[in-house]
Amino acid sequence: MRPSPIDRSAAVLLAVEAAALAAVAGWEVVALLGGDTVDPTSSVALIVLTVVFAIAVGAFAVATVRGRSWGRSGGIVTQLLTLAVAVGAITGPDPAVGFAVALAVPAVIGLVLLFLAVRRAGAARG
Repeated sequence: MRPSPIDRSAAVLLAVEAAALAAVAGWEVVALLGGDTVDPTSSVALIVLTVVFAIAVGAFAVATVRGRSWGRSGGIVTQLLTLAVAVGAITGPDPAVGFAVALAVPAVIGLVLLFLAVRRAGAARG
């Protein structure tokens, strides 16, 4: 089955999110090397987790464009986790509304695209 425009759009969004995570990991490395961290051990652990997550989201993008259900499922979980971070960014003593919106808008778009891709895959199997 050839990927539909919805599948490709969802995969592109996931790929952009993977690239953004890789950029965050790079920023964390620069902060670590620049001495802008309180606990270097925790910083290294955070860098490793960020890189692993970037690789996973990239794999979800590839799997989504190839029509694999695990890619769509992983992408949906990724969007839900991103929404959780966005909600956390606005619920605290120092809310970051702009950051929350920057996270939430692509996550909602991603959820819609991925749910549409799931429906399309289900209809094609049915």
